[in-house]
Amino acid sequence: MTDDEGKALPEPGEAAGSLPGRRFPTGDLARISVFAALIAALGLPGALNVLGNAVPITLQTFGVMLAGAILGARRAALAIAVLLVLVAAGLPLLAGGRGGLGVFAGPSAGFLIGWLPGAAVTGWIVERGGRSPGIVRLLAACLAGGVAVVYLFGVPVQAALTGLPLGKAALLSSAFLIGDVIKAVLASIVVRGTQRAYPDAVPAVHTERLRVSGER
Repeated sequence: MTDDEGKALPEPGEAAGSLPGRRFPTGDLARISVFAALIAALGLPGALNVLGNAVPITLQTFGVMLAGAILGARRAALAIAVLLVLVAAGLPLLAGGRGGLGVFAGPSAGFLIGWLPGAAVTGWIVERGGRSPGIVRLLAACLAGGVAVVYLFGVPVQAALTGLPLGKAALLSSAFLIGDVIKAVLASIVVRGTQRAYPDAVPAVHTERLRVSGER
């Protein structure tokens, strides 16, 4: 749409000052970048291999759960995608200073890929909780997305790349379960506290605010 001088005008529903057709407002792009950086920072303590498992235990799945529960499905998935693209480009953003295309051909490749749908599922479940998702929903979201979905991708890929039987790969991965459940509990507590103090950290509230303000 143009004015009398032929200049482009914002389409109906677009915020003033936003670029026509831009999918996310600037604030959301900043949030996405912050959570991608947070997940990278959670890799700084390093990685731990237990019971001879080639897939390491890291704190980064904790960040995946936080991203899903606070950003919601779409934005969390984009934050993970940004991180994985940077890793593929060679930046050492994974625990233990790993990076490059080689990590996507290693035993942990499926778990890394699973972060994206895992964050999206976490966000989707939290979004269904409306303006005040309870602690039980947050915990269920973190367990379903941050644990179950990630394992659903990670275990079969680990088995395929290492030549292990699927059952043996699943048994090895079970060593992560206690730690991942603890991460899910902590993530749900942190998210609940954050959303009480800062309501815009509730995905449904944030989406409603954007809708009212005309930003998409």
